[in-house]
Amino acid sequence: MSSADDQDDLKPTFTPGYKPGAAKTAAEYAQLDAEDESLARWKASLGITPGATGGDTSGPKVTVLTLELDSPTLPPGKKLVFDLADSVRLADLKKNPVIIKEGVEYNVRITFKVNHSIISGVRYIQVVKRAGVRVEKLEQMLGSYGPSPDGKPYAKNFDPEESPSGLLARSGSYNVRSRVVDDDGEVYADWDWSFKLAKEW
Repeated sequence: MSSADDQDDLKPTFTPGYKPGAAKTAAEYAQLDAEDESLARWKASLGITPGATGGDTSGPKVTVLTLELDSPTLPPGKKLVFDLADSVRLADLKKNPVIIKEGVEYNVRITFKVNHSIISGVRYIQVVKRAGVRVEKLEQMLGSYGPSPDGKPYAKNFDPEESPSGLLARSGSYNVRSRVVDDDGEVYADWDWSFKLAKEW
């Protein structure tokens, strides 16, 4: 497949007629409709309060920290966590596939930090290919967030899924492209990894 096909696969879907609003700073949002009590509570839940600083705006709005595959069937003490700051480990994940047990329920968890501004329309996209043919596309909305008042990262758990099973599913490896992107097309993380299905973790 060509690079253009890859980029088409990684484009987020949009609701027809939806147009993202103009970007505003946290301070601008804090002043907007300041007299509306319920809106003030909602904004406070996003970390938008009068006098809140937006932080250093020179870097990315979002830093994606980890991607985790979690399953109740994982052996005690085993974790499948990808640290996106570890470029050596990420490069290794392309060549040495992660082993995932066939036919089990698992879910994806992503942790990220909002550095400044308010984010909305940020989503995680995952395209899985086998022998160059797309077999699955997962697209999950992360939601709307502002910078965390206590500086802690946010975690988003996606809906549970079931891994494929059977002899055919176990033969060969799967190549995955993961991306975190917003409504404006700004990419915050983009990485490749691979996995194999097996009878055990």
